Amino acid sequence: MKNSNIVNECLGKRKMVKFKSIEIETAEIEEHLKQELKLKQICCELLYQKIIAEAASSRNITVTEAEIETEANQIRCSLRLEKAADTMAWLADNLLDPDQWEIAINKHLMADKLAKSLFDSQVEAYFAQNRLNFDRCVLYQLVVPYEKLAQELFYQIEEEEISFYQAAHLYDINEQRRYVCGYEGKVHRWDYPPDIAAAIFKTPVAVGEIIGPLKSELGYHLFKIEEFIPAQLTPKIRQEIINRIFKQWLDSELNYMIHSDRVSS
Repeated sequence: MKNSNIVNECLGKRKMVKFKSIEIETAEIEEHLKQELKLKQICCELLYQKIIAEAASSRNITVTEAEIETEANQIRCSLRLEKAADTMAWLADNLLDPDQWEIAINKHLMADKLAKSLFDSQVEAYFAQNRLNFDRCVLYQLVVPYEKLAQELFYQIEEEEISFYQAAHLYDINEQRRYVCGYEGKVHRWDYPPDIAAAIFKTPVAVGEIIGPLKSELGYHLFKIEEFIPAQLTPKIRQEIINRIFKQWLDSELNYMIHSDRVSS
């Protein structure tokens, strides 16, 4: 299937898309997606939907009107769309009509049901095998451009001449992180490159200790762990595992589809 056919399907097979009062040709949209290196991802997502629809159909997985209505109500609540007019305005702003929104919700719920049907029984084993990856910590980070500055800040923090939070507020290269004094929040091992993750999540975990300087393409990093949170199979982590295995399965099915298409052609 050619990229243009897939994108046209995504755009409802229309030659024009109306944005507010302005009409834009679908060919322009396709060209922009190519130039921004986003067309490949759009094509993959469309093919994922085909895979999900076929797999769900073969397993007799369906979504009820009540489930769609419940999900729609939850979305409206999260967006504070209290009145019907608010919802219609939000849909129009996102270039959707009510029927298209219902289809979108149906696809989302269908994918969720399929993922749980396929992989819910594998979660405990996956968690046990990858338990360390689900450890988390409350982390503060400071990144500066020069090693000498990073080393000097390390010594000043160690000697309590300045706090880690003050140093991050004054010297971090990231403006947003300066505002929050280096606060990164609750992070997983996979949020960082392997060498940095190994230093942060070393055994025993160095709560309160200053870690670094560590070099990356961004600069020189200092870290401080505020709290260590051992892995637990919470509902959120369970869903993360299902999503991860499901994505791996989708990629595998897509590769098979592409390979089969090449063979048949």
